Amino acid sequence: MRTPSIADPRQTAQVATPRRQSLVGVRLCRHADYQRAYAASRKRQSASMSWFLAPQAEPDGPRVGLTAGKVLGKAHERNRIKRRMREVLRRHVDLLPVGFDLILHPRRSVLTLEFGKLDAEVVRILGQAQAEAERMMQQEQSCESSRPDGRAAGAKV
Repeated sequence: MRTPSIADPRQTAQVATPRRQSLVGVRLCRHADYQRAYAASRKRQSASMSWFLAPQAEPDGPRVGLTAGKVLGKAHERNRIKRRMREVLRRHVDLLPVGFDLILHPRRSVLTLEFGKLDAEVVRILGQAQAEAERMMQQEQSCESSRPDGRAAGAKV
């Protein structure tokens, strides 16, 4: 019986490869979820995309949605934009704000943007979204604690 040595390439390849994160379970899927997020948020702009951040009705975990309308180009170009965006998001799933829905609307420039620059911009947007989510949570907590009777805003008598 042969035991694998440290120099065995099959063993070193497994150790060197980081665990692949997935977007399964963090993607927005239903049209109603997109519509609710659009209604509960305002549009924010960056150099190569616009984005929306909305609190979830029932906080479940971070969720992200991508849109690529026909204005971005033909189907193969839209698909390439979405693949590039999914790959960047897959690398930074841990930066998504928990309890919030984030929707990204890439511009056509994402198609030709260097991948490193796209990665840096998405990380910057995720940082802004995280800060905005924390600010929204603090506002919500301060509104609830400022009520004289101690009830949550909108609670029925």
